[in-house]
Amino acid sequence: MIDKFGTIDKLILARDTLLAIHLLSAAIWVGGMAYVLLVLRPALAALEPAAKAMQMHLLTLKKFFLIVWHVMPLMLLTGWGMVFMVWGSMKLLPWNINAMQGLGVLMALIFIAVYFGPYKRAQRAIRATPEMLGRIRMFVVANFILGCITIIMGSLGHVW
Repeated sequence: MIDKFGTIDKLILARDTLLAIHLLSAAIWVGGMAYVLLVLRPALAALEPAAKAMQMHLLTLKKFFLIVWHVMPLMLLTGWGMVFMVWGSMKLLPWNINAMQGLGVLMALIFIAVYFGPYKRAQRAIRATPEMLGRIRMFVVANFILGCITIIMGSLGHVW
C-alpha cells in the first residue's frame, strides 16, 4: 500500500474500500434471504393464529426489503466501480466477473419484480393469504440460489 515515496496508493485504497462495501452488501442481502427462508419462515409456521404469523412475516419482509433497497444499488455500483478501476472497461472482464455481474443484475430485476408485484399485492390485501406469501417465497428462493451462485462465481471463478 505504501509506494517508494511513502504515500498511500489511493487507487488500491479506493478499490479495497469499494470491495469491502460490495462484499458487505452481498453478505447482508444473501444472508437476509437465508434468514427469511431458513429461520423466520419455519419459526412462524409454529405460531398460532396463522393470521398473526403472516402479519409478522409481512412486517419482517417490509424491514428486509427496505434494507435491500439500500444494499442492492450499493452492490451494483461498487461492482461497476471496481470494473472500471481494475479492468478499465467492461470488454476486458474475465468470464467469472461477467457472470457475477449478470447474475447480480438478474437478482436486482427479480427483487424489483417481487417488490412491485406479489409483495405490494400482499401489503394491499386486507388479509394476506398463504398463497401470496408462497409467491413471494418462490422469488426469494430463486434469488437466494442465484445469490449463492454469484458468491461462488465471484470468489472461486478465477480458479476455473
